[in-house]
Amino acid sequence: MFRNLIVINILVFSLCIISCNKTEKKISNEDYVSVSGLFIAKDTLTNYSELGLKKLSDYGFFKQPLNQLIPSSKQVVPYELNSALFTDYASKKRFIYFPEGNSASYISDETVLEFPVGAIIIKNFYYKNDDLKTANSDVIIETRLLIKEEDNTWKALPYIWNEIQTEAYLYILGKDIDLVLETNSERQKKTVFKYSVPNINMCKNCHMKNKEVVPLGPTPRQLNRDYLFSDKTQNQLAYMTENKWLSNMQPLNEVSKLPDYSDASESLNNRARAYLDVNCAHCHQDGGSAKTSGLHLVYQEQDRYKLGVNKPPVAAGKGSGNLSFDIVAGQPEASILLYRMKHLEPDVVMPEIGKNLVHSEGVKLIESWIASLN
Repeated sequence: MFRNLIVINILVFSLCIISCNKTEKKISNEDYVSVSGLFIAKDTLTNYSELGLKKLSDYGFFKQPLNQLIPSSKQVVPYELNSALFTDYASKKRFIYFPEGNSASYISDETVLEFPVGAIIIKNFYYKNDDLKTANSDVIIETRLLIKEEDNTWKALPYIWNEIQTEAYLYILGKDIDLVLETNSERQKKTVFKYSVPNINMCKNCHMKNKEVVPLGPTPRQLNRDYLFSDKTQNQLAYMTENKWLSNMQPLNEVSKLPDYSDASESLNNRARAYLDVNCAHCHQDGGSAKTSGLHLVYQEQDRYKLGVNKPPVAAGKGSGNLSFDIVAGQPEASILLYRMKHLEPDVVMPEIGKNLVHSEGVKLIESWIASLN
């Protein structure tokens, strides 16, 4: 758990020269907006208008003050996942915006819901004040949107929050934000690292399947859990069905649940397989961006070779650490998969993007799982 976070301000000043008449235009403070410490020309921001709205508040998802993330209507539905992707120990608050009169459809337990045109998946990345003890509220770093377009394709847009937590601005170029974390005794006492907000193309790397951008998290087996809504605690799938945001739903007792990999009451195998599913399988599966590796890490995969046991890497190199197999049963130290999880160097780190801290708990889990394999 985190105890402290300091966002180190990065101030970047730009000189803009307008050469229409070979004269220099004097730039005033009003020509710039501060986005998480970075001064950006307002003219640049307006160029994003074809991609999406300039400010998060323009969508009307949340009431003011914006950083409380309180839905402005019942159409903005909060949800949680059974097992969540690790992102440098950041917490996440997730919502789905359903266009009025439209609903998502159930396809299968393992398949992301079929969302209607106009649906928007909203994911906020933040560090908790309860853990940080540094401010009067949580510190939100970024908000990512996945928008279902008229042609049934998905568009990914990243928004970066300003330092006073009043607004988030569309920022397609990506950004590294310097953070200092004081952590508990299980990790380093103080960790200095760069939190990476992905650029608009990097979003596609993880969300690409069969050459199309797709959502990753909201599958029935991930959503099959209770949530404390504003008026009651209820199973999320039942809540969406009751409010006509989900159709074609199967009886809940027939819907599987992805295990929570942090739940010690689950078996070691189930926890490890769930961890690999949510942290690796978005690329390592049929149709994923790493499908040619032959390493398929979805939870339902039963072929031990496809899971990496005694499977040599397709392309050896720096990332292999001079090791011979993705997983060597009973030998974590000889397994490429664990080697890449424990390192952050370029061409070695896995996942390749969005990871600047080693997930020590995840490493221990996978290490124990490989050691347990026959």
